[in-house]
Amino acid sequence: MKKYVCALCGYVYDPEVGDPDSGIAPGTAWEDVPDDWACPLCGAGKADFSEE
Repeated sequence: MKKYVCALCGYVYDPEVGDPDSGIAPGTAWEDVPDDWACPLCGAGKADFSEE
């Protein structure tokens, strides 16, 4: 699975890990992350992420 990096802070969303603290289970593909999800470090939206 592809990883996605936040352009503002460098946080990497790894689908294999997900974001359990935000309710995103491990194994959740980027396309399945809700559009209102925000970067857990800086609060940036999905639009601020790009494929690593």
